[in-house]
Amino acid sequence: MRLDGDEVRKGLNRELGFSPEDRHENIRRIAHIARLLSEQGIVAIVAVVSPLQALRDLARSIVGPSYHEVFVHAPLAVCEQRDPKRMYARARQGEIARFTGVSDIFEAPANPALTVDTSKCDVSAVVGQIMASLEGSATTRMLHE
Repeated sequence: MRLDGDEVRKGLNRELGFSPEDRHENIRRIAHIARLLSEQGIVAIVAVVSPLQALRDLARSIVGPSYHEVFVHAPLAVCEQRDPKRMYARARQGEIARFTGVSDIFEAPANPALTVDTSKCDVSAVVGQIMASLEGSATTRMLHE
């Protein structure tokens, strides 16, 4: 099951903004959903902006052993070129405060299970890399349990 950050914010987390406290709560709630799905044997692919290592550590502590961190990387210039919602442009114009990567911090993951650079390959290649990594991770967990 895919948990998209934008979609979760439209419903379950609609009252949350982008303050540090609200980002923390957003990640905490999504991690709990991912854990519940994992406990039912459902793989949850969580697609969220998680700009701080502390938030990713929180998610890892909630989800537990099935947590598999994938850093989907694109240079800031590429993100700005792709900008379908014009969020980067609005942040550059000062319309959006505390925008990750522009006016707020982004800490790259210290030790992700996988890093994919979307500026160097197309979507199907990225999906293939992620699926192979997940399959390898599941095999490793089965061998060690």
